[in-house]
Amino acid sequence: RMAMSFELTGLAAASLWGFVQLVAAAQAANFQYGLRWAASPRDAEMPPLKPIPGRINRNFRNYMETFPFFVAAVLTAELAGVHNALTYWGTVAYLSGRIGYTALYISGIPLIRSLFWNIAAFGMLAVLAAPFVAR
Repeated sequence: RMAMSFELTGLAAASLWGFVQLVAAAQAANFQYGLRWAASPRDAEMPPLKPIPGRINRNFRNYMETFPFFVAAVLTAELAGVHNALTYWGTVAYLSGRIGYTALYISGIPLIRSLFWNIAAFGMLAVLAAPFVAR
């Protein structure tokens, strides 16, 4: 039986992190709008989410904007057989940057959260670049 690479393990962790955010966003909306709304076809317009549930929802949407690119980066490196410092630290930077971003976004802390978004983005780019610069 083959062990998963560090990068695939990181991708699995990022998938789990995404699922946690999905559940948090759904539950935050359900808490505000109620179970009747949750079980409905949601045809009626609802008032905007309150600040914290709104942040949880927007954070999840932001995650879903970057996650497919991270998946593509990890799978490209995996298929190319490239496992090096760029893929290792890029994976660490993506996942830790996204976790930090979530905490800062939901807490309502501006500016520094953008630093964490950039850490995650540069991590993703490092993984994607690795197959192109590997010798």
